Amino acid sequence: MALLSLGIILITGFLAGILFEKLRLPKIIGMIIVGILLGPSFLNSIDGAILEISGYLRQIALVIILTRSGLSLNIDNLKKIGRPAILMCFVPAVFEIVAITIFAPMLLGVSYVEALLIGSVVAAVSPAVIIPRMIKYSKTNYGTNKNIPELIMAGSSADDIFVIVLFYAFLGLLKGNVLNTWSMLQIPISIILGAIIGIGVGLVLVKIFEKHTKTILSNMLILLSVSFILIGLEILIQGVIMFSALISIVTTGMVILLKNRTIAHDLEEGYQKLWLFFEILLFVLVGISVDVNYAISAGFMPIIVLMIALVFRMIGVYVSLLFTNLNTKEKIFSMISYIPKATVQASIGAIALTEGLTVGNLVLTMAVLAILITAPLGAILMDNTYKKLLFKSVL
Repeated sequence: MALLSLGIILITGFLAGILFEKLRLPKIIGMIIVGILLGPSFLNSIDGAILEISGYLRQIALVIILTRSGLSLNIDNLKKIGRPAILMCFVPAVFEIVAITIFAPMLLGVSYVEALLIGSVVAAVSPAVIIPRMIKYSKTNYGTNKNIPELIMAGSSADDIFVIVLFYAFLGLLKGNVLNTWSMLQIPISIILGAIIGIGVGLVLVKIFEKHTKTILSNMLILLSVSFILIGLEILIQGVIMFSALISIVTTGMVILLKNRTIAHDLEEGYQKLWLFFEILLFVLVGISVDVNYAISAGFMPIIVLMIALVFRMIGVYVSLLFTNLNTKEKIFSMISYIPKATVQASIGAIALTEGLTVGNLVLTMAVLAILITAPLGAILMDNTYKKLLFKSVL
């Protein structure tokens, strides 16, 4: 039955994706809807064995997302664009998290730490929606005179990394139910140690790839295996040494790109093909996990909180772009481009629920609502405004 369920998930998710793309909507929306229909709230047609391993499948998808981000996050581009690129990596997310931390306790009845966790789930933008569009606009020379597509691509990739690290930090705080100076210091310590480990691993892997392996498949196997080992190692030694395996994974990819762009681009293409499979699993499984009755009972308050947070995010984008050479139209387009959410919400949205936290259902509901509302909204707005808001360079 498990294999039958897996086959149903893959084929229905794939077909739903095609249908929604023909409707000019993000395919991930179709996948989530299929998951909701297949899940316990409606047809209840998925074998329990698949649901038991869904957490591991989401974790693999997260590894793929972060590795692709690292392999495509060019430090030279960040340096070339300068200050706004750095600010776009974290300022909009911080604004959104602050908004949810302020308003969620008032409107949703959660604690401030729970609100921080919700904010860290909701705050990430979606490279899956944004990056293909930025590549398209760049190839057709829209916004290229001021490197706007590159700015948004770089910022959105790093934004995800920043938010995921915060999520796991806040999750640890919530599980430990302790918020003190040492627990807060663990965040930068784990980030720094994670980056140092990632640099070392990246340098070693580049040497191995250059001297001892010949095919992209063998390189992918090694990189994927090392990523899993890093995650396992973090759990194994967490009582002794705190380091962020997620930061290590991203940093490893960045070092590979820095040292050998050809190998990095080949790996990124391979991971992109791998993502086609895990993308379907990820978004359908998120849909399956949704408790529709809970979502309905929650009413409109979660949507109101999301809308308030979105306004704060757009203000954060505007603040990041102050004192730049972007005009008002270009700033508005950048604000629109930071609306879509999807990939990270699907990857980490159900973790609080699987960890048994009382706020788990609410976190998952907020994550799914964020995807269903912002992914199509952002995609439609971008597709219908880029020609009006961006300057087209003539070669």
